Amino acid sequence: MTNKFKDKGRDSIDFGKTRISPLFNSLFYPTLLSMVFASLFTVADGIFVGQGVGSNALAAINIVAPLFLITTGIALMFGAGVSVVASIHLAQNNIKEANTHITQAFAVATLLMIVVALAVLAFRIPFLRLLGSSDVLLPFCQDYLLAILPGCICIVIQLIGTFVIRLDGSPKFAASLEIFPGLLNIFLDWLFVFPMQMGIAGVGIASSISCALAAAMVLWYLFFRAEKVKLLRPEFSREALVETVRNVGNMARSGVPSMLGELTMSVMLLTGNYVFLRELGEDGVAAFSVACYLYPIVFMVNNAVAQSAQPIISFNHGAGNRYRVQRAFRISLSTATVCGVLATAFLTLCAKPLVGLFLQTGTRAYDIAINGLPLFAYSAIFFAMNVAIIGYYQATEQNARATIYMLLRGLIFLIPAFILMPVFIFPQGLWLAVPVAECMTLGVILLTNKRIISR
Repeated sequence: MTNKFKDKGRDSIDFGKTRISPLFNSLFYPTLLSMVFASLFTVADGIFVGQGVGSNALAAINIVAPLFLITTGIALMFGAGVSVVASIHLAQNNIKEANTHITQAFAVATLLMIVVALAVLAFRIPFLRLLGSSDVLLPFCQDYLLAILPGCICIVIQLIGTFVIRLDGSPKFAASLEIFPGLLNIFLDWLFVFPMQMGIAGVGIASSISCALAAAMVLWYLFFRAEKVKLLRPEFSREALVETVRNVGNMARSGVPSMLGELTMSVMLLTGNYVFLRELGEDGVAAFSVACYLYPIVFMVNNAVAQSAQPIISFNHGAGNRYRVQRAFRISLSTATVCGVLATAFLTLCAKPLVGLFLQTGTRAYDIAINGLPLFAYSAIFFAMNVAIIGYYQATEQNARATIYMLLRGLIFLIPAFILMPVFIFPQGLWLAVPVAECMTLGVILLTNKRIISR
């Protein structure tokens, strides 16, 4: 049995028979394009804020950013989880069961995010204090938080939609979910920050509007264009609710490593904000925010590698074709390694012009960022390999192993590194904490599975 989707205007995708290299490329390049665009739009946000509002506003967005990552983590847990589970069902020609999981993923994730958004709204001041906001940054943080909360709900629909639409055989349409809303976001950023002088709230409103457009595109696709994947009518019987709980548990187990990938960035931001604020003040947080704006480019590129390999690996894992699974993994790992090396070189060699996009030359925050970004850049090489390897374990339902490695890089190694590195080498240790945590995680992966590179 193969999984082939082809009609007028649709991509031709056969997960079971097409040669792995062209199959991977057909998924990777549209996915990479969308991820790079998404990263560039995030960078554009930072540029508009830094140049149009100021360094305190830039620092405030970095304080609120963990909320974005929690939101994205929820979406990725359900999106990656349903993609793995549904891929296996499609490989076994169980289309109705795949669509049941897809419907449940959208419904439960959206409801969960609504609850989170309402809770954050009700306790926004304690929440922002918990994230590390100082008295100086608190007004900026509040303005941005209130403007961005509606968009967080739409992000969940958008990100789950990218997984499902790619699984349906339309990676180009999935890529457009980032490109068109992103272009709108850049225009609205300019409009709200400069001509309309709406400050940091304008940036948040622009993002929410753009995310709403992306969510609308997902729903349009599912209702009017989808080939295999469909949203089913929800059922509320006792049996249906029990089945939903069971299926959500299955999806969560497969998707937890993806969620942890986002939460590791949230931990990086949260811990980094605390440490930089304590050691270097608001200027330190503003400098750190430049790295945090640029780091998603590295994250998104390597996420594109993992997400492109995932449906291929999961489908052939479900079909029992071990050779195709191993071939897809080798391609994803080599691609990720090249991307990591290029990212490190780019961030290191272009540190001055990149920092200059966000911060005014000659300011203390600018000087801190110039000295720190080249050190931070070394994390890209180790991060790239970690994401590819963890993605393989996730796609083949080795969820415990994938979860452990995610916890190592995002919690167990990262927090001590942020605390201890500045003690031994200051201020360089602040910037080297993330590279050290990623390097140690890769070392553990290779020591616990010495054959991983040769697979």
